[in-house]
Amino acid sequence: MTEAEILERIRAIFKENFDIDPATVTPQAHLFEELDLDSIDAVDLAIKLQEMTGRRIKPDEFKAVRTVGDVIAAVESLLAEQA
Repeated sequence: MTEAEILERIRAIFKENFDIDPATVTPQAHLFEELDLDSIDAVDLAIKLQEMTGRRIKPDEFKAVRTVGDVIAAVESLLAEQA
């Protein structure tokens, strides 16, 4: 899965689950400040990413996620573990 494909899936997750305009979901967008997610939303996002990748996300690793770009990198890391 390419970075662009991951971004598209993340945009779909944000639209479906958080009613966030996909156009605002850019790699530079800050999850909490710009996209207005809270800690419960972050847990929901982690669950959706686990469903998307089929891999469990370690809570310590996900705490470092601050931007959409960080989310993309986390997904790439999870997918690399599968290979």
